[in-house]
Amino acid sequence: MPFAASKTAAAAICAAALLTLAACGSGADPSATPTDTASASPSASASASASASATPTTTIKPSNSLADITVKNPEFGKKPTVVVDAPWAIDKTRVKVMTEGDGPVVNPSYVFAHYIGVNARTGKVFDGNFGSTEAMFDLSSVVPGFKTALEGKKVGSRVLVAMPGSDGYDSSGGNSSIDVQVGDTLIFVIDIVDTVLTGPTGKAITPPKGLPTVTEADGKPTITIPQSDPPAKLVVQPLTAGSGRKVTAKDVIAVNYVAYSWQTGKVIEDKYDAVDGGLLSSTIPGWQKGLVGRKVGQRVLLVLPPEDNYPQGSNSPPVTAGDTLVYVVDILYAAEQKS
Repeated sequence: MPFAASKTAAAAICAAALLTLAACGSGADPSATPTDTASASPSASASASASASATPTTTIKPSNSLADITVKNPEFGKKPTVVVDAPWAIDKTRVKVMTEGDGPVVNPSYVFAHYIGVNARTGKVFDGNFGSTEAMFDLSSVVPGFKTALEGKKVGSRVLVAMPGSDGYDSSGGNSSIDVQVGDTLIFVIDIVDTVLTGPTGKAITPPKGLPTVTEADGKPTITIPQSDPPAKLVVQPLTAGSGRKVTAKDVIAVNYVAYSWQTGKVIEDKYDAVDGGLLSSTIPGWQKGLVGRKVGQRVLLVLPPEDNYPQGSNSPPVTAGDTLVYVVDILYAAEQKS
């Protein structure tokens, strides 16, 4: 495994301290998530409390429009202020894209976001992370209204959503620690900061002759090793142009990859069933040399002589000392490690 300790992308990114601890986990405990004003999150597993059976004390006629909500500092990236004439309620989950991003459509398993949450019954902020590290969400683990707001949206978008209690915390009985009662309408402004790509992007690049040949079937690349001696030096050949930022030596990366032995022509490692990731600086030398400067979204062919892979050989993956390894790597995410 090129990484010092192979792991899923979510675990790797969290371990590298890119994200807040609670936001990394699926169904994070609301009492553990750092926020602007209270401890909460849009997790689907919000904990019920002793007074969770309470209902709003004011009967509110639901609105069928978001026009009653004013967002001050509406531009993407600026900390917003949400103003609503409380108590207020919405009839069903309604979403407005305030700023349309030009990035990729979000991967529902990995959505990086800044957000602020306001209880429409009180008009008060109950949750938020603007001004701190963005949170990462798996949309299968958030409340229904939050999921509706983000599905199919693009990175760089600012989204306004109002959701009735049925799409918020009602199923958990509310949450008295943040004064969310059963039936409360919740309002969120969400900036979609980043995502993990689902595959390579950009135009295909035709490699020069003489290199291993890469074909694809069922979403996985296959490498055919030529009947010749391996190159003596590292070869880095982009196979797609990519579309994102350039990878730096200090980045955390998330990738899919497959590795072949030049000696046998056989697969020694296949990581296309689950995204893998970690610090680039923790990988084998050929990755550290070959992936720096590549763009997120690029598919890269790496031919690594022995000194750039496992000079002494390896049991996992199975590598004979002196063998040349050939990798195809899809760079799906990269971000500077944050402390």
